[in-house]
Amino acid sequence: MRLLVTGGSGFIGSNFIRYMFQSHPGISICNLDKLTYAGNPENLRDVEGAYDYTFVHGDICDAALVDRLISEGFDAVLNFAAESHVDRSITGPAEFIQTDVFGTFNLLEACRKRSVRRFLQVSTDEVYGSIEDGSFTEGSPLAPNSPYSASKAGGDMLVRSYNKTYGLPVLITRSSNNFGPYQYPEKLIPLFITNAMDDIEVPLYGDGLNVRDWLFVTDNCAAIDLVLAQGEPGEIYNIGGGQERTNIEITRAILNALGKPESLIRPVEDRPGHDRRYSLEFSRLAALGYSPRTDFEAMLEETVRWYVDNRAWWEPLKAG
Repeated sequence: MRLLVTGGSGFIGSNFIRYMFQSHPGISICNLDKLTYAGNPENLRDVEGAYDYTFVHGDICDAALVDRLISEGFDAVLNFAAESHVDRSITGPAEFIQTDVFGTFNLLEACRKRSVRRFLQVSTDEVYGSIEDGSFTEGSPLAPNSPYSASKAGGDMLVRSYNKTYGLPVLITRSSNNFGPYQYPEKLIPLFITNAMDDIEVPLYGDGLNVRDWLFVTDNCAAIDLVLAQGEPGEIYNIGGGQERTNIEITRAILNALGKPESLIRPVEDRPGHDRRYSLEFSRLAALGYSPRTDFEAMLEETVRWYVDNRAWWEPLKAG
């Protein structure tokens, strides 16, 4: 099997590539990545030379490059490439629209022209907006509340349209909040871990009671692999972790794991459009055989240990 993975040098993409090589001997993967601030070649240094892996430095917004690359022939294309940080989308939304919408369009057009057999769009639960009670299903209306989530919703709608209009065999996965190794230290868990390690205050939005459903990154990778192999073209699959926690609970767990005092918590003004609660119902995926394989508390402690043991990876990123 030969895969094209876009955005494979980012957090989820690099974990997915590593997961696929370890789970599928003989697989071939080409990684197309622009290497923005969140794309790091060090994330995949261990797979270079050890597997059938190639890297192409490029942008999914470059239509000629995308078309030429896809013309080389792939069994499937998986789109992980995205601008993904909500705070950055508030101060600079244009890049999010360009990459998450126009870049997705370029990939779809090339896949349509080349009759690619599988196109999988990696998306987010944030496209559904916020929910007070219950959980979002794949049929829930989209109600994004940030430029980031709106750009992802726009990309998802284009993916759906290429199935309905052109018959392109597409799949969409929407996962809850991922955490784990190699996550860029601007996101909540790695930011709070690395700040606390150096006795720097951790900035907690609002009252800290925003709720997220947390999913260890390798569970997401396993679910994407399952959807790629067994998913029904044209369908959407929610990927939940079944582990809802408030932000203050996550913060206290991190400080406790590091032996740091709660006095490091610094409440800050809530960000605009901050969703209160995310929750996913994922019975459609469970019917394919999915369930989260990892224990949340154990994986959070493992993630803390990874950042403790890998200062050389994250310190240059924070310094930059």
